[in-house]
Amino acid sequence: MSRARVLVIDGNRAATRAAQVAAGGQPSGEGYVRVLQQLAPLDCDILRPADGAVQWPTGVALADYDGVAMTGSALNVYDGGAHIERQVELAHAVFASGAPFFGSCWGLQVAVTAAGGRVRANPLGREFGFARRIALTAAGRAHDMFRGKPAVFEAVTVHRDDIGELPAGATLLASSDMGLQAIELRHGRSTIWGVQYHPEYSYAEIAATAKRYAPVLLEEELFLNGAELNAWVAELLELQRSPRDAHLCWKHGLGPAMQDQHAKLAELRNWLELQVLPRRQRRA
Repeated sequence: MSRARVLVIDGNRAATRAAQVAAGGQPSGEGYVRVLQQLAPLDCDILRPADGAVQWPTGVALADYDGVAMTGSALNVYDGGAHIERQVELAHAVFASGAPFFGSCWGLQVAVTAAGGRVRANPLGREFGFARRIALTAAGRAHDMFRGKPAVFEAVTVHRDDIGELPAGATLLASSDMGLQAIELRHGRSTIWGVQYHPEYSYAEIAATAKRYAPVLLEEELFLNGAELNAWVAELLELQRSPRDAHLCWKHGLGPAMQDQHAKLAELRNWLELQVLPRRQRRA
């Protein structure tokens, strides 16, 4: 049987990807592919609809993919514009294709918009660094996406938007003090597993994001000064090297879902094992 093929839709513009790399991180699409390929033997392609007209790989169409994932993005879906509308249209196409769909943060927001829901600026403000006290609902505790995940956990996050109104076909799977954190959405012929956080982000990636967002984080007083921000970045890079560091895990309030890589990546692993690979087998 041939390897499963996954499409990754990179939600960011080229300038944002370049800024993330300059801060020590990875381009959003390539970073997502690396994580997925750590979890399963996959062939992956990347589309970058925020940069211009969609350019499919030669000889390949959406029907050829066994799964579709959409990355996070610095964009806000309610701002509109062709670079956003192209992504919403892609989400419509994925729903019509029947392919399993996974959305991280922006990916969740685009899918909700495509299905008729509403995204808004979170009235509670920006959530950055770690989403805390994410609690699974009864539906979430029984859901395949969270197999191997604690009932309450932390996750890497960076966003200032949330879901103001869910579309029909959505089931709330997790929430926190900051709002909705995960859903399953059935729309058209497809199902999306969507999370408001970033299971694909490493400590190093959110550290780079902090450096990229530094002016905003200081303006909003999430950090009081540059020295405090730089110290936070240094501690996250130490956690990248030693994710079970007892002092830093205590200091940042990080439990098993951040200390153990298997638990941290459970959502993506379960999506691949229970949605994408079975579709490949059925189509082989």
